Amino acid sequence: MRTKNTLMALFLASGCGLSFAAAAAHTDVSIGINIGPPPAPAVVAPPPAPQPGYVWGPGYWSWDGYRYVWIDGRWMAPRPGYVWVAPYWQHRGPRWHFVEGHWAAHHHPGRRW
Repeated sequence: MRTKNTLMALFLASGCGLSFAAAAAHTDVSIGINIGPPPAPAVVAPPPAPQPGYVWGPGYWSWDGYRYVWIDGRWMAPRPGYVWVAPYWQHRGPRWHFVEGHWAAHHHPGRRW
């Protein structure tokens, strides 16, 4: 009888230990996203132009849905009559909006378009 009681006590103790271990192993994961202004871009000197007249498109920070990622700068063939407007972050109300880089018509003073 004593052996039976000892075995029962060990069985109950081991069951309690397992349930305690299972309870201790339970974790909660919480993920939050707070997007403020983008980080300051790194200062990067452009490499030599591949050909005379090429336009340097500087690197910039982009948001990939989870974090900011750095996009390297690149050389681009020029477009006559246009200027390159580098991508940038613009504050609009309480949020920041990313404006893609694009070619814009170059307006010369005194010239009608």
